[in-house]
Amino acid sequence: MPFEFIELDIKGTFLIRPKIFPDDRGYFTETYKRTAFESSGIGGEFMQDNQSFSKKGTLRGLHFQKEPYAQGKLVRVVKGMIFDVGVDLRKDSDTYGKYISAILSEENMGMLWIPEGFAHGFLALDDSVVLYKATNEYNKDSEGGIIWNDPNVGIKWPEEPSEISSKDREWPSINDL
Repeated sequence: MPFEFIELDIKGTFLIRPKIFPDDRGYFTETYKRTAFESSGIGGEFMQDNQSFSKKGTLRGLHFQKEPYAQGKLVRVVKGMIFDVGVDLRKDSDTYGKYISAILSEENMGMLWIPEGFAHGFLALDDSVVLYKATNEYNKDSEGGIIWNDPNVGIKWPEEPSEISSKDREWPSINDL
């Protein structure tokens, strides 16, 4: 199998490690293979790919899309390093309000699967280029978020962010959704 799927503490979230094939020219790796993902319980069709560049210290999030535009996201880093976070917003979940996190970098080539029903955000630990596949297209009217430092969620960020957009500074707490 070209991937190792490691289920995290919240059911349905995965850290994914692709198999890397190095040689004298460099390396080759698969970043997505539908059959492998489906056999590990990650189904659905990807509808949109996104790329962002973030300077070291930039925090983006915590964002989500409301139904019927909810998005699952497959996140990876092609340059730099991020602390990536998913917060469970599924009201009927035993882990509502809990979060998972992972360090994703160009060196470890790890990917994080964050299913629909989660808020997502990250802190750039270096200047970073982040790519992610989404299971639904972005819809401005369905945009939502929670504040990045909500004490009710208690994310342990590895460092204090130096850049946060004004919109991301104004999201409500999870209790106010």
